[in-house]
Amino acid sequence: MSHRQRIYLIRHGETAWSLSGQHTGNTDIALTERGRQQATALGKFFNGRSFSRVLCSPLSRAFDTCQLAGYATVAERNDDLKEWDYGIYEGKKTIDIQQNEPGWSIWNTPVPHGESPEEVAVRARRMLQLAEAADGDVALFAHGHVLRILVACWVGLAPTDGRLFALGTASVSILGWEHTTRVLEVLNQDLSAVR
Repeated sequence: MSHRQRIYLIRHGETAWSLSGQHTGNTDIALTERGRQQATALGKFFNGRSFSRVLCSPLSRAFDTCQLAGYATVAERNDDLKEWDYGIYEGKKTIDIQQNEPGWSIWNTPVPHGESPEEVAVRARRMLQLAEAADGDVALFAHGHVLRILVACWVGLAPTDGRLFALGTASVSILGWEHTTRVLEVLNQDLSAVR
């Protein structure tokens, strides 16, 4: 892997549940009309840019974003890019969960019938290994929490430190290098103004 390589992290466009704040793990939710517009804006931003590898979550909100951005024909679906399995918290909002569990956070509470941050990090690290094995820049189309953990892993932080990074829908972040040090070059770039 070259220290000039960049890994582009692209979060899927808006869904009804991302808009409402519901935890959306493995539930296969479609993009809203605004989400489709956001994904199209991603395509305009990238303007046909080629990547040595494009990897995508198989969930429709990520794959549809990838397709509308213009990369479906070269994308490889990979289960390691699926969103965090929220177990019993799937479809619930943090504010509602905290009514019964004060101080609750997905980042510091066990997830019955779901994944721990460390389990998500195992998948994230595999993704980073795949990306680093590529001959050039790589694009990863996925979901908010798994990408936040991926960022934390890239810069050597604990998986739970993913809580420190915000990623809006259809945002672009870039992992790269400064000399031989892994860095976060861009975080949460909002492309909603791209026409």
